[in-house]
Amino acid sequence: MERTAHRAMNLSFAVGVAMLIGKCLAWWLTGSTAIMSDAAESIIHVFAVGFASFSLRLAARPASDRFFYGYEKISFFSAGFEGALITIAAITIIGTAIEKWMRGLELERLSEGTIIVAAASGINFALGWYLVRVGKREHNIILEANGQHVLTDSWTSFGVIIGLILVLATGWKPFDPICAIVVALQILYSGAQLMIGSIKGLLDYADPEVGARINGLLKAICQEYGVEFHEMRFRSTGQRLLVRAHLLFPAVTEIGEAHRVATLIEQRLAAEFDQPCELETHLESLEDHAAVHGHHSAN
Repeated sequence: MERTAHRAMNLSFAVGVAMLIGKCLAWWLTGSTAIMSDAAESIIHVFAVGFASFSLRLAARPASDRFFYGYEKISFFSAGFEGALITIAAITIIGTAIEKWMRGLELERLSEGTIIVAAASGINFALGWYLVRVGKREHNIILEANGQHVLTDSWTSFGVIIGLILVLATGWKPFDPICAIVVALQILYSGAQLMIGSIKGLLDYADPEVGARINGLLKAICQEYGVEFHEMRFRSTGQRLLVRAHLLFPAVTEIGEAHRVATLIEQRLAAEFDQPCELETHLESLEDHAAVHGHHSAN
């Protein structure tokens, strides 16, 4: 799994550098503000991929005596960092587009620039689709966030192409900065979504759909062993789910037997759930657990 993720990230970095060079060439040829905005987004992308690659390697390190749960939560920080960079790029693009529009527009060799940007858009779309697919399959938020960024880059390029075609078709140059601003607003939205996802992860947001899936599977497994459970909680590290639950055994159950069954339930959930997870259980007596806790709990 790690090898696949690293290979995908290395591919993203290599393609990102190539796209940046191509877009800078197109900007130099045309002087287009829209292409400039696209190139600026690619600069951000290269920096973001570099940090994402570092985060991917750090997240793979084993837990230590100072970081008992490992380093996987760097995944959320990486996604937030990428979102912040995208947001800064979008604001810069809007300001530059307005400034160039007010100063006066000079465009040339738009046909060559359009071809270069169109090729970049197609390559980025294929790469983004691949990264998101691998990220979802490997449950890797770093790859998935990077893939969403690349897909955003491809749509950015597509918007630039529309602007250049409109300028070529009508001769009205303001189409160029207008498309740059529209593209920047799309980039801004993408950056905000990444940052929101990052904040949710760092604050241990519990997705209701994931919780319902865990509850359903855990209930089915516990019923097989004649055990009840309550107080189920979970949080995501960005690559795994850490699940906790209290298992309720009849008071006559020997501690050794209860521990054996609890271990089996932990293994079953990890093996049968649809994404990597680890279950940690706490053993309680079915008859008096409510009195011990001082309140009544339900599954």
